Amino acid sequence: MRLFVQAVILGLLAGGVYALMASGLTLAFGIMRVINVAQGVMIILGAYVSYTLFTHFGVDPFLSVLFVVPVVFVLGVVIELVFIRPLRPSEREELSLLVTWAVALGIEGVLGLVYSTTYRSTIPSYANAAWRIGGFAVLQVQVYAFGLSVVILAVLGVVLAKTRFGRAVRGTVQNPASAALLGVDERKVAAIGFGLSVATAAAAGAVYGVVTPFNPGSHYDLISLLLTIIVLGGMGSLPGTVVAAVLMGVSQALLATYISPTSAKLTFFILLIGILVVRPQGLFGAVERGKL
Repeated sequence: MRLFVQAVILGLLAGGVYALMASGLTLAFGIMRVINVAQGVMIILGAYVSYTLFTHFGVDPFLSVLFVVPVVFVLGVVIELVFIRPLRPSEREELSLLVTWAVALGIEGVLGLVYSTTYRSTIPSYANAAWRIGGFAVLQVQVYAFGLSVVILAVLGVVLAKTRFGRAVRGTVQNPASAALLGVDERKVAAIGFGLSVATAAAAGAVYGVVTPFNPGSHYDLISLLLTIIVLGGMGSLPGTVVAAVLMGVSQALLATYISPTSAKLTFFILLIGILVVRPQGLFGAVERGKL
């Protein structure tokens, strides 16, 4: 029983970070119907920026989020304006896969030139420190990463629920034509929304680099994980993404504990196939265009 509880705790902590990673991908799809396969490389970009700030300037990786988020937000807006906006709406879903994949390969190439392909890690003084609570050991960095993910997701939820921009986003997701008739500038919403979506990925990357070693090619494994989460949760559903991410994290931790760590990655595909057989639209998805 103790082993089970320990695995669940670790899975919950990992699931919170997965949710932050995947939330931006859900946001981009919900607003623009863009499948951004460059989301994984944005996480790695955030990890490298945080690593550089820590290595050369001594900035704590969790504080580096304050710098990483606005920088990558601007990059995301530029990508939307230059690469995604010219796509015809009728073909955006299909062509966005190719365009964002090209962007991912371009960023990966630049990172490889600057940092080489050597694995890096951001290692603050508390990297291996742990708390023992009730006989259970929890790494401090995992708790900090989970806490930061919860805070950012909560802020994102408040923005979407309470602000004028959030209402514009929800209107665009539910009915783009009606939103435009009511004065919503869909192009502006798309640019800001895409910037916000990749900024959340970069924020996750800042803490990802503390927990996991990374190199420029690490985004390949990440994007497969993120796509699995958003499909399982329901395409375009932010609550579904959070639930699916936590479910994935816990299931992966249990499989790694009771079977083997090398088999843990199978968790994603087993859960995905099992749930989609019963509910093809995902846990929180809808058959028609739904809401965040």
